[in-house]
Amino acid sequence: MTQHTEDTAEIKEYRSFDDMDLHDNLLRGIYAYGYERPSSIQMKAIVPVIQRRDIIAQAQSGTGKTATFLIGSLQQIDTSTKHTQVVVIAPTRELALQILSVCTELSRYMDIQAHCAIGGTSIYNDIRQLEKGAHIVIGTPGRILHLSSKGILKLNNIKSIILDEVDEIFSTGFKDQVYDIFQYFPEECQVGLFSATMQESTLEISRKILRNPIKVFVKNDDVTLHGISQFYIDVKKEYYKFDTLLDIYDKLTISQAIIYLNSKKKAELVREKLVENGHSVSCIHGDLSQKERNDVIKDYRRGVSRILIATDIIARGIDVQQVSIVINYDLPYDKDVYIHRIGRSGRFGRKGIAINLVSEKEYQTLQTIENYYSTEISEMPMNIESYL
Repeated sequence: MTQHTEDTAEIKEYRSFDDMDLHDNLLRGIYAYGYERPSSIQMKAIVPVIQRRDIIAQAQSGTGKTATFLIGSLQQIDTSTKHTQVVVIAPTRELALQILSVCTELSRYMDIQAHCAIGGTSIYNDIRQLEKGAHIVIGTPGRILHLSSKGILKLNNIKSIILDEVDEIFSTGFKDQVYDIFQYFPEECQVGLFSATMQESTLEISRKILRNPIKVFVKNDDVTLHGISQFYIDVKKEYYKFDTLLDIYDKLTISQAIIYLNSKKKAELVREKLVENGHSVSCIHGDLSQKERNDVIKDYRRGVSRILIATDIIARGIDVQQVSIVINYDLPYDKDVYIHRIGRSGRFGRKGIAINLVSEKEYQTLQTIENYYSTEISEMPMNIESYL
């Protein structure tokens, strides 16, 4: 792969979707989805995607990043043919399904066929759907590589390949698979890299696979989400965390919340104890089958369960409108994960609260997170309900 230059010229901002010269039916989908005006990333990045410029973009969770590359991609698609023209790669099955959901909503007035190709599902279903035709294919690296290498996913008419949460793709062992995938794609294909965080190692790789890219970055000190109030509770000892959690639920009326833990075993334990205390709880982690994961998310979206306990498997893969509180029962081991977790509340302009339960052993981690994001995480006040 050859080294490419980067476009550092000032990027034009489009302050209205109407100014972007979008198809009427795509505009209808955008407004029906609930967008009134573009977010910062959408102002800067949608039109370069439409223009088929290579792009590397960092935007915090909850600011319409997914819609940015989908709107740009949907505008490019020629619906007079059934050929696949856009491929989106995501690091997790949940995120791929979330992208498909947003794509379906945005394109509801367009004649667009979208398909999700992920591990843990039948390859024969992928074959059937791709034979019928899919303008846009969204999937995980392993399944996309398999379909490409076997010639099941036809790549002759591909215009664009998008990697979402590219930081996670490259840091979780998918780097070689992505390199292999690129061998099957046309060389003139547009490449877009999107992520809420952008590590130096990812930037190094981007220089090898992008041609004169436009760069849209958010500085670390701007990354903490506006509209999300961040607090911590000093629980002293680890074994006081559960009682503290029950206290929070006694004080607050919470429609839906996500509680993050660092291990599957602990997640199941906390779920059992919450159920014993009369709460409706679902739990999602990597030991569940794909069908079980889908069912958990579906029940949570419908409000069947009010609490979703999760490991970081869904830190980047769920958008539930009603989530107003994220509770970090455990602080994440990786500081970059923090922004993805708390980004599940306060999505694009809505208020949200992040509450961190902090034992003595986790104080250093809390300070590291504060320094990294140049943010302040305050001790939780008595009048916490006023922040909701």
